[in-house]
Amino acid sequence: MSSTNDSSVMPILAHLSELRRRLIISLVAIAVATCVAFAFSGQILGWLLMPLGTMHLKAFDIMDGFMVRWRVSLYAGIVVTFPLWAYELYRYIRPALDKRAQRAVWPILLFACLLFVAGMLFAFYLLFSIVKELMLLFPPQVDFMPAADQYLSFAVFFMLACGVVFQLPTVITILVRLGLVRAQTLSKQRRIAYFVLFAFAEVITPVADPIVAPLTVMLPLILLYEASIIVAYRIEKSRARRLKREQAEAPAPQAQLLVPSEKQ
Repeated sequence: MSSTNDSSVMPILAHLSELRRRLIISLVAIAVATCVAFAFSGQILGWLLMPLGTMHLKAFDIMDGFMVRWRVSLYAGIVVTFPLWAYELYRYIRPALDKRAQRAVWPILLFACLLFVAGMLFAFYLLFSIVKELMLLFPPQVDFMPAADQYLSFAVFFMLACGVVFQLPTVITILVRLGLVRAQTLSKQRRIAYFVLFAFAEVITPVADPIVAPLTVMLPLILLYEASIIVAYRIEKSRARRLKREQAEAPAPQAQLLVPSEKQ
């Protein structure tokens, strides 16, 4: 009875141990990158403050100077190590993939990194217009004094959210390759997908205009979704051609001839 329990528990413990090892590697990499980025926190902060123009952030606590630099460094460490912890995630799910899927992972990982950077750059460019529009909402009687922690939280959240949502083609490609989603389903559910994308854009763009700004964020997401559908159709067609070729190359079953036995 103990052998049965061991056989059922050990795989679970092995998976948990492997997951813990991958998490530790990722966290150590983020910690090292954060410490390195702390030396360049001033330059990174200056880059994040560009949408504010000539305005300066305000600090109201003696520890805010250290905390602002530390938070900026932590955000930079997370972003810089994105390829590494994405690779660690792949190493964790690698045993569940066949050899063909493993070969396809490397282009997907490279594409995911490029999309993450593109999403963050797009968000940074959009921050200029968002900050400008938000500042125009203040009446002349109110002086805008941006707090350091609040502005950084807003800017970094917006950039990370765009970087993550730009992974839409990557996620769809993986799901299609695993056979969990079909291209025809993605094509038929366009209206639902557009509504979800608009709702997400509405959440991450805290501006007074409820239409123009979310649509600005939604437009590249729609293009990415449509590109994902095209890629999904190509993957399914390639899979169908491969299966047809394998069936054609498979040896045909040989018919067995029944020879009647001679009568004694």
